[in-house]
Amino acid sequence: MDTWIVVAGALSAVACAIPGNFLVLRRMSMMGDAISHAVLPGLAIAFLMTDSRSGLTMFIGAAVVGLLTAVFTQWVNHFGKVEESASMGVVFTTLFAIGLVIIVRAADHVDLDPGCVLYGAIELVPLDTLVLMGLEMPRVVLTLGIVLIINLLFTVLFFKELRITSFDPNLANSMGVNANLVHYAVMSIVAVTTVACFESVGSILVIAMLIVPPAIAYLLTDRLYVMVPLSAAIAVLCAVLGHVLAIIGPSLVGFGDRSTNTAGMMAVVAGLLFVVTLIFAPRHGVLSRWLHQRSLGLSMLREDVLGLIYRLEEHDPQQTVVAPRVLRQALGIGPLTRGIAMRGLIRAGLMRRRNRLYEITETGRHKARNLVRSHRLWESYLHRHADVLAGHVHPTAELLEHVTTPRMQEELAAGVESSGSDPHGKSIPPPV
Repeated sequence: MDTWIVVAGALSAVACAIPGNFLVLRRMSMMGDAISHAVLPGLAIAFLMTDSRSGLTMFIGAAVVGLLTAVFTQWVNHFGKVEESASMGVVFTTLFAIGLVIIVRAADHVDLDPGCVLYGAIELVPLDTLVLMGLEMPRVVLTLGIVLIINLLFTVLFFKELRITSFDPNLANSMGVNANLVHYAVMSIVAVTTVACFESVGSILVIAMLIVPPAIAYLLTDRLYVMVPLSAAIAVLCAVLGHVLAIIGPSLVGFGDRSTNTAGMMAVVAGLLFVVTLIFAPRHGVLSRWLHQRSLGLSMLREDVLGLIYRLEEHDPQQTVVAPRVLRQALGIGPLTRGIAMRGLIRAGLMRRRNRLYEITETGRHKARNLVRSHRLWESYLHRHADVLAGHVHPTAELLEHVTTPRMQEELAAGVESSGSDPHGKSIPPPV
């Protein structure tokens, strides 16, 4: 039974994660939530029209209203000039309320519980079985498998169209790709997938798997053809770990032999994986970005130290060494930051230590001269071509000097070096 529960959870998670990638890229992450609330009138109307609660009847009714949710949302957004998330809120709350009214007024005597749509019952999946080619399996597994195959085929066959319309719909239209048609196709897939997963896992897990695995993959890669399979793998991991923790998790925190809701725990695992990824992702994680910014700041500080020493020597050629106190006063840095920066310069062979003073090497002097040259070229360019006052060019040039490439420096020199000095009358060093 545990195997079939995990299989059903994994199939629903992967089926949701694949179209979820395009919801994340299109900034429509809450569309799954909107559809999950808005299908209620579809369930009620399907029962009223057929007087049946069969799975197929309910599925068709919910899928039709789910698709209408996407259409109405787009219509309100486009014609009503309402922001997309606001239009989702208007549509799904209205449809959800209509569904509640229909159930109360026309089908109150029927056991048509909207809670089953929200929470699901994945633990009961192995009890409703059928025989296919001699293999007894849960009915839900067959349904979810078919939905997954449809989603895979749709993504593979229309990957080019999905990619271009997700990133730039206007470019897609100019290339002959109907962006609106692709949009409604994606919304149809999302609606069908969402409704198909309701019965077994409920809308909580559906919403989580539509968004969280793609969001995790989005933090780990910048390639869409990697993002899609990676999100599917993360979805399977969430399903497996979620069921295991649902069984053993309560005992680990002192609740004895109790277990908890599997669908809910799968969503919890997805959330925990997202938090870990958000912190430790190699390129886009909080920690990696902080380290990158810290490294960039130290690199700029080391260059500022070289530029300061060059300017001091330029003012007094006899001053070939500098005391730590001078660096602290001129650059406004503490002893720890100064020590890290100076050790980096010494390791790079740009500075050397003499007693308790610092001395620039010949290699460091060349680098410092190039940095000061870029700074003064930028000051001249901003003053001459951007009409920036001479007293206001220094802060901007101080930033731009750190990102100036040799080619940029050549182009700057071609336009401003004829004067031979910056707006403050200081000479521009010759090229190294």
